[in-house]
Amino acid sequence: MRKLLILALVGLAAQLVDGALGMAYGLTSSTLLLFAGVAPAAASASVHLAEIGTTLAAGISHWRFGNVDWRVVGRIALPGAAGAFAGATVLSSVSTEAAAPWMAAILCTLGGYLLVRFARPLRPHRAAGRLRGRFLAPLGLVAGFVDATGGGGWGPVATPALLVSGRLAPRTVIGSVDTAEFVVAGAASAGFLIGLGTEGFLLPTVAALLIGGLIAAPIAAWLVRIVPAQLLGATIGGVIVLTNARTLLRAGDLGGPAPALVYAVLGAGWLTALALAARALRRTRRARAVVAAAAPAPADEAGTGPAAARAAVSAASGPAAVSAAREPAAGRAVADPAAGGAGSRSLAAAVEG
Repeated sequence: MRKLLILALVGLAAQLVDGALGMAYGLTSSTLLLFAGVAPAAASASVHLAEIGTTLAAGISHWRFGNVDWRVVGRIALPGAAGAFAGATVLSSVSTEAAAPWMAAILCTLGGYLLVRFARPLRPHRAAGRLRGRFLAPLGLVAGFVDATGGGGWGPVATPALLVSGRLAPRTVIGSVDTAEFVVAGAASAGFLIGLGTEGFLLPTVAALLIGGLIAAPIAAWLVRIVPAQLLGATIGGVIVLTNARTLLRAGDLGGPAPALVYAVLGAGWLTALALAARALRRTRRARAVVAAAAPAPADEAGTGPAAARAAVSAASGPAAVSAAREPAAGRAVADPAAGGAGSRSLAAAVEG
């Protein structure tokens, strides 16, 4: 019973992270399960089976809020399902000893990506046109494969790629990726079922993760109003890197002062990423305050209009804020509470920073 309660807390924590960032449910759950001693294939299989329920709930919520582009869902979900099925088959055929370092390396890489992603602002890029299938299909295939073999990675791979394209609003990116993940999780579970059989799924673990995730869903909507997504993303990225570095060091049989040195370097990098994330967050908030104060001015004659606002913003926080001043309507659309869920607003704030 104590173990199941711990697993429920794991599912709760993972859903809180996913609700705040629009990604990292699989990363967080798989990392904590591996840390608890669960075999890699069983951890990934159990997480994906639990994700069928959590992603279904997330997809319905996004659909009700109008955050889903069904064209994007259709073109990314089917290749993602194929990649996830192939990844699950590969992971099922690899021994536990060989799979543990491989899975830890993938998770460590994705955790490092989260550190870099949230330590610096991603400047918005508005491009015309629609996303093409020749871009969406390979993206879904790779993201699905990484997701199944690494126990997570669909969101960290797919979401940033679509955000950088600039052709979808952040809330639509998150809603479409989360909705497509339901198909990906189902395909990965089918692959694990064929490769491992029913004994490959730890059903009590699945139930505990699912219950914790469902409980955390409304809490996440409240949490993202308090904890900035940028700081949360950098924090979780560091936890994932340090936890999986332990597995890699054990696999490499490193002794002596080497492990302590590696942990010191990783810890310093984590603290640096947190400091950069905090600085970027402060500069973003200061820039928005300047823009909000200067927006009501009607003209440039007195040095108070849009041009003066852009100059003031530039002096306050640099080129990224100038972009925000040039596109006030887009910024308001992303931040509109009626436009999407709490997770969308939180990640949109990080993206616009």
